[in-house]
Amino acid sequence: MRRLSIAAGIVIAFLAGWVAGSGCLSVRLAATPTTLAARTPIATNTPSLAPIAQLSPPASASPVTLPAPAPTGDFATAIEQVAAQVIPAVVYVSVRAIVPGLFGFGQIQEGVGSGVIFDPRGYILTNDHVIAGAQEIRVVLSDGRQFTGRVLGRSPSNDIAVVKIDGENLPVAPLGDSDQLRVGQWVVAIGNALGLEGGPTVTAGVVSALDRTIGPGFGEPAIGPLIQTDAAINPGNSGGPLVDLAGRVVGINSAKIQTAEGIGFAIPINKAKEIVQQLLEARPRAYLGITSVSMTPALAAAYGLPVQRGVLIVDVAPDSPAERAGLQPGDVIVRVDDRDVTRSDELQAVLAAHQPGDQVRIVVNRQGREQTFTVTLGSAPVIQ
Repeated sequence: MRRLSIAAGIVIAFLAGWVAGSGCLSVRLAATPTTLAARTPIATNTPSLAPIAQLSPPASASPVTLPAPAPTGDFATAIEQVAAQVIPAVVYVSVRAIVPGLFGFGQIQEGVGSGVIFDPRGYILTNDHVIAGAQEIRVVLSDGRQFTGRVLGRSPSNDIAVVKIDGENLPVAPLGDSDQLRVGQWVVAIGNALGLEGGPTVTAGVVSALDRTIGPGFGEPAIGPLIQTDAAINPGNSGGPLVDLAGRVVGINSAKIQTAEGIGFAIPINKAKEIVQQLLEARPRAYLGITSVSMTPALAAAYGLPVQRGVLIVDVAPDSPAERAGLQPGDVIVRVDDRDVTRSDELQAVLAAHQPGDQVRIVVNRQGREQTFTVTLGSAPVIQ
């Protein structure tokens, strides 16, 4: 019982109230004023794509050249330059879905969100909850051009999706390195807040915390690690970029807590890059099936945990490799094979070096005693 209470305490603290949003995770994630109740996969014809080398544009591509910000000197000017650079690559995503209505009749519902073009070939990053269940996707650029979008792939467990549009001279936002983020660093959130006319909304704030884990709702798996920011994130912002003062995308805005002030969350761009590579290259990725947070001395003291370093398992997905092997919420992973693990990103790096079907030895501290489990890794759940 203590293990369950530890895990629940960490996640349930974030369940007080989620802003109403569009997409299948309504009233939890910051997507749109209207909701899409459906959570069924979208049938798409995914084209055969050549691997993308570190998500860099091909030599033949000709993205629109945008002004480069110079975040030195006047702070207000730096924000203006970031907005001028990135706004052209931020898109308005409008979706339509048919959902069950009264007496079994179909009902059309609409929702809006945001996205960001990260490749001149028309690849757009957005949240899975923005487009899940959509029968029709319309993408509008800030210059007024409109396109029909098609889903190339979805990762519901990571709330990431890739949408493709076909167009020329598309503006592109450069992707940064979220591993270099620092608490207190200034960031800018850009997106179609509330679906208001006149283009994207720009808000500024700081990185409030890193490596956060949140629970979208009861019965749904926790999501993390996430970037916490006090840059205002509102319904419609979902899928839009969180940007540093050099104009680089460092996160994908995803959620806020309705009952709190200045607490929003974004998916780290390095995590999104991993998912994008997997989606576009159709490459299987090793899957353990846990949600975890990095242990800290403060966390250990607050919950009476036996170790101050390691990776605390907050949630175990049903019928996942972790559950089948016997791992439980409240376990603290301290070693994988012969490598010590002290943070969540170290665990992810170890797993990334493996393929689905590989066996790994995971050593956990469970109530003060070390135990070893042999886990056969699965394939990460991805919908294409």
